Order: sequence, then structure tokens, then C-alpha cells
Amino acid sequence: MTKQSLSALLEQMTLDEKIAQLVQLTPNFLTENEANLTGPMASLGITDGVVRNVGSVLSAVGAKDVIALQEQYLKNNRLGIPLLLMADIIHGYRTIFPVTLALGCSWDMELAERSAAIAAKESAVTGLHVTFAPMVDLVRDPRWGRVMESTGEDPFLNSEFARAFVRGFQGDDLAADTDRVAACVKHFAAYGAAEGGRDYNTVNMSERQLRESYLPAYKAALDEGCELVMTAFNTVDGIPATGNRWLMRELLRKEWGFEGILISDWGAVEEMIAHGVAADGAEAAQKAIEAGVDMEMMTSCYPNHLKALVASGQVNEALIDESVMRVLKLKEKLGLFENPYRGADEQREREVILCGEHRLAAREIAAKSCVLLKNEGVLPLSREQKLALIGPFAQSGDILGPWSIWGKQEEAVQLYDGLLEKAGVSLVVAEGCGIAAGSPEQTAEAVRAAKDADVIVLALGESSEMSGEAGSRADIRLPQAQLDLLRELKQLGKPIAVVLFNGRPLDLHGVLNEADALLEAWYPGTEGGNAIADLLFGDINPSGKLTMSFPHAVGQVPVYYNHYNTGRPLTTDNADQRYVSKYLDIPNEPLLPFGYGLSYTTFAYSELRLSSDTIYTEEPLTVSVKVTNTGKLAGEEVVQLYVRDIAGEVVRPLKELKAYRKISLEPGETAAIDFTLSEEQLRYYHADLTFASDAGEFHVFVGPNSRDAAAAKSFRLVK
Repeated sequence: MTKQSLSALLEQMTLDEKIAQLVQLTPNFLTENEANLTGPMASLGITDGVVRNVGSVLSAVGAKDVIALQEQYLKNNRLGIPLLLMADIIHGYRTIFPVTLALGCSWDMELAERSAAIAAKESAVTGLHVTFAPMVDLVRDPRWGRVMESTGEDPFLNSEFARAFVRGFQGDDLAADTDRVAACVKHFAAYGAAEGGRDYNTVNMSERQLRESYLPAYKAALDEGCELVMTAFNTVDGIPATGNRWLMRELLRKEWGFEGILISDWGAVEEMIAHGVAADGAEAAQKAIEAGVDMEMMTSCYPNHLKALVASGQVNEALIDESVMRVLKLKEKLGLFENPYRGADEQREREVILCGEHRLAAREIAAKSCVLLKNEGVLPLSREQKLALIGPFAQSGDILGPWSIWGKQEEAVQLYDGLLEKAGVSLVVAEGCGIAAGSPEQTAEAVRAAKDADVIVLALGESSEMSGEAGSRADIRLPQAQLDLLRELKQLGKPIAVVLFNGRPLDLHGVLNEADALLEAWYPGTEGGNAIADLLFGDINPSGKLTMSFPHAVGQVPVYYNHYNTGRPLTTDNADQRYVSKYLDIPNEPLLPFGYGLSYTTFAYSELRLSSDTIYTEEPLTVSVKVTNTGKLAGEEVVQLYVRDIAGEVVRPLKELKAYRKISLEPGETAAIDFTLSEEQLRYYHADLTFASDAGEFHVFVGPNSRDAAAAKSFRLVK
């Protein structure tokens, strides 16, 4: 359809039909009867139990059912406007990839894009049009369960991943490429900063901090062409995001120029009543539409109240027309008016979903996403060794993680299966304990299994229910039963390699100190068992690097590498003084820093050089460093460049990631790495919210992580 055709279609629509385009419901409202619909819901055109008008359906999947749903709906819709079908495809549809936080640890945009493209393809053949991803919320508090959906604590790296995911989901042409789906970036805005790490909680920060740290990744996704934005559950400066006119109208629409669909999160429009900014559903509807929310997900404020609000003059119908036009434009961009069934195809569904190619990709990506946190000569394992695989995750399919709605645990490769393929009859297995509790009998069985082993592989972690949405935890240690099991096995005096399955950084006391090796596997997805076995036996060399700091204790959080200094900073020279910014009982720094990760080989950094000691607005400088593989195995290293602005108009972080390079080196090989550093990369938000750089001194660091970066080199910015 042309723009003129869409305008003509809009002119034919009644107000009821317009409002219906702004409503998203689950399939049961269309396939069962109206009993679930509360309130008048007149605009949905319900007669004889049939919903004749609605804009979008949430979580309808399966080509056969989707085609039938669309076909039946179009028979009853007066103007033949097709449904938009949306769902949460976060880290895979049926072929499940590692959770997003794990994907972040790959530092590999090509792999991230490929994972999204595969997820899009598997979704599209079932009939889906839109995925509620990527989730790009900046996260600094591991108590919050949804950190597993983010790529971490750094705004620059999160922005790079946001772009990669959008490219993977959407491709270049949504109408022509029916194996792609439209992406919806979420949650706008700052949902990851919920107070106390408690889901749905208040967010409160300055606008400068919001722009500096929390907004860049959303903007990056939109710059890449992301078609939709989802509102956040939280408040922003005291106003729920879903009714925040400044956030949505001024910033998102006017300043950023976003012209796509803005959709509420589940129930978020009506939740403004509980927030205390709307007295009833009518006021919630008015605030949401005036803030620019085009589509209401799973509450009935729009269909129940917008028509009366227009009739009373409280809402201008032009606002509704704007939102309807955005919905129609996306349907047109997806080609739904010409082909309302788009990519839905039963035959291809059988061929594409969970195919061998996708499984191989999942295996590779899972291996690249694991992070080796400790290794005292235990790994890699040898096929000649006798292994005891013990722990609640030894034979568990609960390795897909939260938001793997259509993944199937029975299709996941368990750790036992992956190890058995390599170790054969030299592998014995015992559970040892459950996730949260154990028994003397289980412990005794584990000890018996381990007695004749050369190495114990201990599979520990959180069940998927302990992470994800509504999975906030104040105590982020492993359950005591698992710590007790580790301590009991330690008494045998055998090497222990722990494999962790979890969705957040943990307090690793009782694990890191007791284990001889520690592999952070996160929730690795469908091919997790095979990928971990590849790593444990050295068929693949670990290369993952943390994108979220692991705290020394939960009392530190939020803990993150790019923090500000204080007027009384802790240093090596004043550590014995009382009146400095420190804890009395733990270090200030995290247990494991951003960017950290080990390999089976070692890397040495040398000859850090700058092409000049001065940088100008139009003349960038080159930062050079040599990296040598000093070990005996080929391996990959993520070379990280950080900058510190020594004296800004407002305080600046002690380090900020500005660039990175992932390289592969053979034993003894040296690579010369050049980074280009420009004045634009030194800009930040000033007190008056201008985005600019300051003349003066800067330090640059290059190294394997944010803590161990090489000694600083200095340069000056001249303006």
C-alpha cells in the first residue's frame, strides 16, 4: 500500500475500529469467547463471541494455528486489516542460544547477529511478525533477575550489541525477506536501574546520568532501524514510563525522531493506577495516549475509555489517528496487506526449526559465551582421565534459561550427554544434591562416585526460576546445599572443576576459593552440554570475557567498573586510614571485574604507544599495542581500550571502554593492534546537558580487562 492508500484506509475507519488497532490481546480472546474480556470493550466489535476488531495478538505461534487465526479474523473484519503477531523471542525460538548476558560475554557482534537471524527465521516460519527484543537495559545490580536479558554494564558495548541484534532480527528489507521479523527494543527507559534490584521497582536518577549511561543502547537500536519500542514498568523522574510525556513525546519522538510503534509492556497502562498517577482506567488511557503509547498490551483502558474521552473532548482524535497510522505502516512494511500469512509455512516449519545448521550455530555460540574464571592446571581435561560428574545440573535439561518460552528441555543436550560423548565409560555420575536441598544419602552417593575419579566435574547453579523476570534475589550466593556438597567433595583431595549454570553474577565465596577450576556457563541453551564438553576437553579454547562485574559481596552492589572517584579515594597508600571511601570488611573492587576471562593459553601486552601526545577535533590519534600468545595453545583474546578524562566539567568515570578488538593468535604469534581514537569518542553530557568534550589531559589504557589494563599513556585534547 502507498501512504495515500493507508490514509484512505484510515478515513474509512470508525473510531471503534481505530481504537481496536491500538489493542493487543492473547489468542484465547479471539479463539474462545468474550468471557475473559472485562468492561464494555465495545470497540472490539464483539458479537456472538467473535472479536472482529483488534490490532495485534500476543504469543500466537505455529504456522497452522496462525494461518487459521488470521484467516478466521479476516473473514470477520470489515476492512480486512490483518493482525500483527508478536511474541518474546529473546535468545532463540526453539533453538535456544545462551541467555543474552552470556551472549554479551562473547564480545562477538557477528555471532550475536547470527543468533538473532536464526531466532527470526524460526519465528517467522511459525507466523510471527514482531519479537520483543533486544532488551538493552544497562544493568549494574545482579540482584535483579532480568540482568540475564541484558548484555551488561557498559553503555558502549551494550550499544554495539543492540545494533547487532536489530540487524539480525530485521535484515535489510522486512517486506522482501519473510525470514526476518521486526524488532522491538525494550524497556524504555532505565528499567535496569530498579532500586534494590527489585523487579518493577522505582527508578530515580538525574537526566544527565540517564543520557550518559542508560539511553545510548536504546538510541543505537533505533539508529539501526528498530521498528518498535516497548515502555518500561518503572518510573522515570517520578512518572511511570508508560505515561511519561517528556520521555516519549519530547525525547523519543521529537528529539530522536522515532516514527515507529510505541507499545506498553504487559498491563503497564492500567498499572499507572497502582503507581498513583491515574485515578482510574480512563485517566490511565488518557495519560498513555497523550504520552504517545500507540498500543496497549493486555489491559483494557484503551477499548474501554478512549471513545468516551474523545466524545468528551478530553482526548483529541488526532492522537488516535497518529497511533493507528503507525500501526498500519508497520503492517504495510511487513507486507501483510498483500500477504497476511507472510512467512507462516508448515512445511518449512518442520525443515527449519531446530535443524542441524541451527544446532551447530548454537553449539559454537554457547562455547564462545562461557567464561573461564579460574584454572589451576585442572583444565583442559584428558580423555584418559576418570571423571565423576556430580551436582544438580549433571543431568538437567534446565539449561535453557528464562525467556526460552518455546524451547524444550528434553531437546537440550545435558552436560552428562556432552561429557559422555568424549569420556565414554570413564565417566560416572551422581546428583549429590538438589538445587536447594540435599540428603545424607545423596552426599554419600556422590562421594562413592568421586572416590575412584581422577577429576571431579561439579555442575552447580540456579534453577531458571531463580532468575529472569520477577526473579530478584537479595542473597546471590549458591544455595547452601550446593556449597556443602562442594565442601564435602573437597575433603577427597581430588581436583574439582566447577561448571556454573546461572543467569546473574553470583557471590562466589565458597565456590571460587574451593574449586580448582571454575567455568561460568550461564544458561547455555539447547547445545549447552556439547559446548561445555568442547571447552572442558580443550577442543575449543575458552575466550569469553565478563560484561558484568561479579561482586565481592552483595553489600557492594551496584558494583561496576566505570564508577566515579570520590574526594577521598581509597589507594594503596592510604588503605590503613579510616577516613577514606572504603568498606571496613571487604574490598571496594569487585571480586571479578568487567572484561575478565581466562584462556588455556596466556597473552602478553607490550609496546603501548600513541601516535601523538595531542588530539585535535579533526585529527584523531592512533593507539598501538602488541599482543603475544605466550602459551602453548592457539587462543582468542579480547583486547580492550579504556580512557579516563582527568578533569571534566562534571566528574568522569575512572575508566570507560572506548574500543575493543577480538583477535586469534597461534602459540608464539604476535599481533600489532591499532585503535583510532577521535575527539568524538571523548564527548559526554555536561551539567547543562550539552554533549561535548573538554580540552585537557586524558589517560588511555589497553589490556585484557578493566582491572588489569596496561599502564596509562597520556595525551591532551586541544580545541
